[in-house]
Amino acid sequence: ETTEMTNREEAEIQISELDLLSSMFPYEEEFIVTDQLAVAELKHYVENEPAEMPSSKVQFTLNVKPEASNASMMEFSMACALPLKYPTVLPEITVRSSLLSRSQQIHLNSDLRTYLMQNCSGEPCMLSAREWVKDHAAAYIDKELSSSLVTTSNAMQSEDIMFTRLWIYSHHIYNKQKRKNIIDWAKELSLSGFCMPGKPGVVCIEGLQSNCEEFWSRVRRLTWKRIVIRHREDVSLDSGGHAEIQKQRKFSTLEEKCFDAHGARGNHMDLGQLYRFLEEKGCADIFQMYFGVEGH
Repeated sequence: ETTEMTNREEAEIQISELDLLSSMFPYEEEFIVTDQLAVAELKHYVENEPAEMPSSKVQFTLNVKPEASNASMMEFSMACALPLKYPTVLPEITVRSSLLSRSQQIHLNSDLRTYLMQNCSGEPCMLSAREWVKDHAAAYIDKELSSSLVTTSNAMQSEDIMFTRLWIYSHHIYNKQKRKNIIDWAKELSLSGFCMPGKPGVVCIEGLQSNCEEFWSRVRRLTWKRIVIRHREDVSLDSGGHAEIQKQRKFSTLEEKCFDAHGARGNHMDLGQLYRFLEEKGCADIFQMYFGVEGH
């Protein structure tokens, strides 16, 4: 008998670590699971003896604000993936920040990996990794400062030419005025997508990043029981020309989609129809993010 952990034990450790992270960091701006399907598969695997190994790694993002006095504006995001054999093998973590130049980012990530190799083999280590980033990441911004100033100004220029798709989730959308705002604002900002009113409410908008941001800032100022960005996709564009933007779009205009659910709960939408609609548009994986693990 080897003392090595079994796959199931590793999976159990991953789940308890994810539970710990979500209880310590309850807000989406601190901790967000990017692939709910992988978590669902992992839980299913642990709970059902003959179930087969999950096919995909659990992926999530931890956002960290360092505590340094001059760091009020800084935020680092840790994009994390847990290999199926974690914690026997190390997690895959990439730390990013708009304030880091390319070389600073490489340097930081390589030092983090060295730290994990020396300190964390075989043990769950997401919290230690987060602590390390919190304590050390800010120092990398000052290294080779001159080069980072150049990249920051380039980053400012290229900001306009990102194509963004936001997937917004609301507890419900019934109000006619809100529905009209959503359609009018999307038109004004050249955004396409769709709005599914009812309960839950789903809005997808896509277009230039700056326009998506403007749309979101207007929408969230309206009164909602609950509204969040469930998922966002960003693609860099070369020139941001019309043809290039059109090529990225999955929807032609913004329209309201009513997938009527027949029966007494008339305002509850037929999620099967929504799934098929998303599938046609090549967005079926998004359905999982909305309705996967919590099974709304």
